[in-house]
Amino acid sequence: MQPAPRVPLNNGVLIDQIGFGTYKIAADDAARLCLDALEAGYRHIDTAALYGNEAGVGEAVEAFTGRGRAERSDLFVTSKVWNTDQGYDSTLRAFDASLARLGLDYLDLYLIHWPCPQRGQFIDTYRALEQLYADGRVRAVGVSNFQPSHLEQLLDATGIVPAVNQIELHPWLAQEELRQLHRQLGIRTAAWSPLGRGAVLADPTVVRIAADLGRTPAQVILRWHLDLGNIVIPKASSPERIAGNLDLLSFELAEEHRTALNGLDRGYRSGSHPDEVN
Repeated sequence: MQPAPRVPLNNGVLIDQIGFGTYKIAADDAARLCLDALEAGYRHIDTAALYGNEAGVGEAVEAFTGRGRAERSDLFVTSKVWNTDQGYDSTLRAFDASLARLGLDYLDLYLIHWPCPQRGQFIDTYRALEQLYADGRVRAVGVSNFQPSHLEQLLDATGIVPAVNQIELHPWLAQEELRQLHRQLGIRTAAWSPLGRGAVLADPTVVRIAADLGRTPAQVILRWHLDLGNIVIPKASSPERIAGNLDLLSFELAEEHRTALNGLDRGYRSGSHPDEVN
């Protein structure tokens, strides 16, 4: 199996385009599943304070590097500050807590989990991320679930363009306008819920393309993400699906497949709208 392609962030740091997502992975399962992912070939793991599994992620990283399978510098670990920890000082404390749970000396990427516009704190929160970046404690900083208005406010008030905006994105919610803005600003688009929390797997167009190619519906959708240039972080809970989600470079989508998948957008959100989360 070919390793995931690596793409540069706007500060030159390289990130694997395919990562292992850990949302809703129980704390007791996180170490085992993350180690399975690392053994399968993943080098990018995405977690968050909210998920309650940072300690398990750290255990997997320690076990994998301890076996001599990779250096810490070969791996890419992302975490996120939760909404109730927003604010300058509280974000710095939250970062310290996440790093302690992970057992790491630094993070590769640290994100604001949600803008929470009604709280009015995301600018101060991002300034704390900028300080962490200046101190060398994180290699890149970014945001998650930010809409164009949130990005505009952030860029007007701070000095570092986010390296990543992690958003809900799948064929039923293609977010073309936001992705275009990302391209203009030099922000990488990362897709959470890349399969629409499983709903898109049963779409007749996806099923037909998968049958044509002899692939799974999940592989078809994830390959569509890669072709768009998205970073994608699917979750899986079995070794077979973990490996299958990484096996995306051994086949290609035809132009007609991409066109058909691009036509599926229906504005469907499997999660909350960012303006409504506080």
